Amino acid sequence: MRHSKKINHLGRKSNHRKAMLANMATSLIMHKKIKTTVAKAKALRTYIEPLITKSKEDSTHSRRVVFGYLQNKDAVSELFREISPKILERPGGYTRILKTGYRAGDSADMCVIELVDYNENMLAARSEAEGRTGKRRRRGGGKKKEETETKAATEEAGIVKEGTETQAAEKKTVTEASKKEAAAEASEPATETPVKEAGTAKQDTASQSPETKDQDIQADDKTAKAETEIAEAEDAAEVSAEKAEAEPAAGPAAEKTTEASAEKIAGAAKEDVNEDKPETKEEKKEDNAEDEEKKA
Repeated sequence: MRHSKKINHLGRKSNHRKAMLANMATSLIMHKKIKTTVAKAKALRTYIEPLITKSKEDSTHSRRVVFGYLQNKDAVSELFREISPKILERPGGYTRILKTGYRAGDSADMCVIELVDYNENMLAARSEAEGRTGKRRRRGGGKKKEETETKAATEEAGIVKEGTETQAAEKKTVTEASKKEAAAEASEPATETPVKEAGTAKQDTASQSPETKDQDIQADDKTAKAETEIAEAEDAAEVSAEKAEAEPAAGPAAEKTTEASAEKIAGAAKEDVNEDKPETKEEKKEDNAEDEEKKA
């Protein structure tokens, strides 16, 4: 019975077995892949992986230890120069066993043993798979998004309410201020300065109806016509005076008649102008004051 016997002797004596494993290890280091039976591959894995771990520390002692097992200088230099930099960050598991079926003669279970970091096809496929999948996310992220959206909506609603309240408060203050101003104006005395009277007169003219505006325009036209008539009368008087100077035989009586006629024409024109001009407020006040004095 084979109790507590973990080593597979592989049907060979110890010297033969050690030489076989050393040769297989050197061929794996040099070619990075070999084809053998599954039993021999498992025995080789336990033999070569400690040597690869030893190659991570490139020193004379470690080189001599590895050379004691392999007995091949080329294999030792290949292991320390080429393989150790690639497997430096890998914590064990440097080889891979891929089963290929059964041998035709004796139906032995065959396989391929290789170094993991030298199978370029598998490395490329793994990098592509990592790029496709990327980072996975949990399904619970949707709830967090909904909560954040609801919080943002409530905050926006609060801001809008605050804005409407401030606008209503501003409107209230404006209306109160306008009411206070109207009350103050109503409580003020009716005495006003001439400047204020002029300003009110302008406002009255601005607030007049279109009929009153038409009447004012007609009055202005009449005054302009009267002024032109006065100017024409003055021109006629000057012309008659010149004629009188040119005719001295007529005597002073003719001069007096011409001057009197000119004065009459001018006076009539002025009376027409005064009649056409509308009475101002001051003139009305003066007329009212004179009527009151006469009554008194």
